[in-house]
Amino acid sequence: MQADPARFVEGVVHEPTQTEDGGLDLTVAAVHEVTAPGRVDFGGGELDPAETDLHPSEKRDADDDYEWWHLDAGQYLLEYNESVATDAPADLRLGVQTRDELLARGAFHPTLRVQELDRVPLSVGGTGLRLKENARVSTVVGLD
Repeated sequence: MQADPARFVEGVVHEPTQTEDGGLDLTVAAVHEVTAPGRVDFGGGELDPAETDLHPSEKRDADDDYEWWHLDAGQYLLEYNESVATDAPADLRLGVQTRDELLARGAFHPTLRVQELDRVPLSVGGTGLRLKENARVSTVVGLD
């Protein structure tokens, strides 16, 4: 399917910036930490979600409009501002990959083909990462 990915996504923060390279960048709304394990079984009858808490954020300066997350090396869950549009085709799949800016700073998430923009696992390495609210973290790289 050749189409503008922004057509199938709602909640875009600033379309001109998020579409300047021909794709659609996704922005971070929240960062979660897994605080208790979930369960996965063979048949699905004992599936339990992991417990999570919001990772705290803070302003660098009192006059700032947006907050920053200070992420140590480890695993997190990213929540996007954007979601799949309610009028998107039922069989739509979005290809989503980590933006180069995160990769160059030692953080990444798996490349995914998804029907919904659910939370995405984020791996942060090295000495950590400072991540600003609404930062562009992922790119829609294809539509099926």
